[in-house]
Amino acid sequence: MEGLDAQERAVVETVRDFVAREVIPVARELEHTDTYPEHLIEALKAMGVFGLAIPEPWGEARVSTPCYALVTEELARGWMSLAGAMGGHTVVAKLIHDHGSAEQKDRYLPAMATGRVRAAMALTEPGGGSDLQAMRTTAIRDGDHYVVNGSKTWITNARRSALIALLCKTDPHATPAHHGISVLLVEKGPGLTVSRDLPKLGYKGVESCELSFDDFRVPATALLGEREGRGFAQMMRGLEIGRIQVAARALGVGRAALEDSLRYAREREAFGVPIWKHQSIGNYLADMATRLTAARQLVLHAARCFDSTDLDRGAASDAPSQTGRRGRRADLEAGMAKLFASETAMQIALDAVRVHGGYGYSTEFDIERYFRDAPLMIVGEGTNEIQRNVIVRQLIERGSVAP
Repeated sequence: MEGLDAQERAVVETVRDFVAREVIPVARELEHTDTYPEHLIEALKAMGVFGLAIPEPWGEARVSTPCYALVTEELARGWMSLAGAMGGHTVVAKLIHDHGSAEQKDRYLPAMATGRVRAAMALTEPGGGSDLQAMRTTAIRDGDHYVVNGSKTWITNARRSALIALLCKTDPHATPAHHGISVLLVEKGPGLTVSRDLPKLGYKGVESCELSFDDFRVPATALLGEREGRGFAQMMRGLEIGRIQVAARALGVGRAALEDSLRYAREREAFGVPIWKHQSIGNYLADMATRLTAARQLVLHAARCFDSTDLDRGAASDAPSQTGRRGRRADLEAGMAKLFASETAMQIALDAVRVHGGYGYSTEFDIERYFRDAPLMIVGEGTNEIQRNVIVRQLIERGSVAP
């Protein structure tokens, strides 16, 4: 935990102890029965985990992004769904803190810091995937309200969230399209339907739902910030912390798979010796540990860059920074971290199956859960194909990866 102060190290250690004591013993049963972990979520609220990204005066326990990433890794090590329950919440908190009006900050952030209000973000649409500019959900101004029509899908925490950051078109005819996109902070009411929970390969326990909007009316004050048409840039900045969080989830899954494999390789014998002494198994373990360590360093690098760009850019996404440069972003670093960590977790999970042999395919061991959970980080928060596009665009713009 190099680079963290004593208080932040204590936060990570507290979460680590909680995971070992409360999460790991029950995760397999909760996951297999697809049961919402109400008591674990309540414990996270009491620990202040939902407020780790919210500063004073609205929150009391904000930590650095590297600390936040390590907390996420610990939660995902126990059960990835728990870490997922705080992912979108953090992005919405970041959006409100950076771009919200004073009234929006005072209204939502204190309740979000305690977890009393939990938030979700609604970006993806059926058939739209990662092409956010092609969205069809509209919010048309009608006096002092917006009237919303459209649908969203794969919305984590949709049933249990009290606040939704909705990406929509307030000007469907804008050219280019992203100039007509805004974010609305909406609360549930008539015209908004959570239609169904989507069946999933993994990521059990926490719901992922479809949302339908049918002449859903929200006050004009729900617009994030003070001007329409800034939602795409706002959300892209928010997704930087979202992608760091997803990358940290991948670290947790990969670490759990590695630790289970190390334990099994010490205990399981074949041909009279522990299986780790067989070179084929030992090589797997060595490669797994090396990849995971490299991935963690890349995630922490992205987290530090995110914090430094926060200082450099200020709150406005397109305003000159205090150094005179236009607001910097960390999307290159966040994209690299998400790409590498998620692919690493998938490879480690597969190698863990190989190390465990037939037991890796058994539902009586956790390895099969890691193997089902790992693909989510490859496709979530922007697919890895999208991440490569983001990375190469930034490489061309910057012309270097020099520190």
